Amino acid sequence: MTIHEYQLSQLDYLEAEAVHIFREVAAELERPVLLFSGGKDSIVMLRLAEKAFWPAPMPFPVMHVDTGHNFPEVLEFRDRRVAELGVNLVVASVPDAIERGLVAEEPNGSRNRIQTPVLLEAVEKHRFTALFGGARRDEEKARAKERVFSFRDDFGQWDPKNQRPELWNLYNGRIHLGESIRVFPLSNWTELDVWHYIQREEIAVPSIYYAHDREVFERDGMLFANNEFCRPREGETTFVAKVRYRTVGDASLTAAVRSDADTVEKVIEEIAATRLTERGATRGDDRVSEAAMEDRKKEGYF
Repeated sequence: MTIHEYQLSQLDYLEAEAVHIFREVAAELERPVLLFSGGKDSIVMLRLAEKAFWPAPMPFPVMHVDTGHNFPEVLEFRDRRVAELGVNLVVASVPDAIERGLVAEEPNGSRNRIQTPVLLEAVEKHRFTALFGGARRDEEKARAKERVFSFRDDFGQWDPKNQRPELWNLYNGRIHLGESIRVFPLSNWTELDVWHYIQREEIAVPSIYYAHDREVFERDGMLFANNEFCRPREGETTFVAKVRYRTVGDASLTAAVRSDADTVEKVIEEIAATRLTERGATRGDDRVSEAAMEDRKKEGYF
């Protein structure tokens, strides 16, 4: 047997690293939670968490910061997957926070920025000390700066200039009362890695990730679905196009891309040829400014 037969594949290496991270957090920190929206990255995280603790159940709940502007296909998938696994789902509701006066809806109708106080309130209420997020370094410049263990102060804020060094796979989970750690097991994954893993593990994802006909309109060079949360403005006309979603966020600000990729194999082929990240191509909230994501993360965003 040659030495090459002992080498791990790229996916095996990434899986082993993520499983190690999940186990390390469970060992070091008292009250972790996994952020689960029903999007592809959080779906892959859920599978990795299953593997990390199998045959025992996952030793932490999952949480969704629900803006109320969800794609129905994604919300249905979230509830079905949680029921299948029998895990506890914590819903931090933005509509409820608006009704209570914790946050005020912005004039443009977007609830993206007001998610942050709702998230921080849930963290304080449930005393979560570690939050698993599905962010990857290839998605966006601010996310490329973050460590796997991303330290947050007692206000939930992130200081990109005050992060702990990470040598090899050694992680420092020490925190004081009120502080927390955001943990990103998929940091070293790419969008293509995620889809290869979905293919290998035969993981189900919401139908909107595959090509389908949808009524859309064009705005700022992107195709937005015509729905109750996002309506065409004056001069914008709707039409039916074959599209799919590369990332899932609020229906009010997440755009689709033209596509004929209706199978996981075709999605992989399409992503391998593209030169735009999924957020850069389809997320209106990241086009507010060059530092839009970093500004939100400093405030306490995912």
